[in-house]
Amino acid sequence: MGSLRALGDGLVASLQDRLELLSLELQEEKFRLIQTFIWISAAVFTGMMAVTFASLTVVYLFWESARLAVLGGLALLYTGALGLIIVALRRFLARQPNPLAATLDEISKDRACIRTDN
Repeated sequence: MGSLRALGDGLVASLQDRLELLSLELQEEKFRLIQTFIWISAAVFTGMMAVTFASLTVVYLFWESARLAVLGGLALLYTGALGLIIVALRRFLARQPNPLAATLDEISKDRACIRTDN
């Protein structure tokens, strides 16, 4: 009976360790996500302001001679930049690690340890 209790205690302790690791990883992911959102928001806001004022300046400079050509060129430029940003974002997201990789790795190690005969 004592060996069953020891086995049960070991299983519960292992489960507790994995849940603590999972909790810690979720907390880290939450902070990383919030931090990333803040940086992205700041970059988008300042980028939009810069693009808006730069575009207004260029259109103002060519108001009399080539207003429509400049507006069309800027539209094509911004559309091309958007396409490049979308491709870069997809590559960035594809390279990101699994958020719970350490927990899943530890569970895999536990399962492999249980499967092996001693």
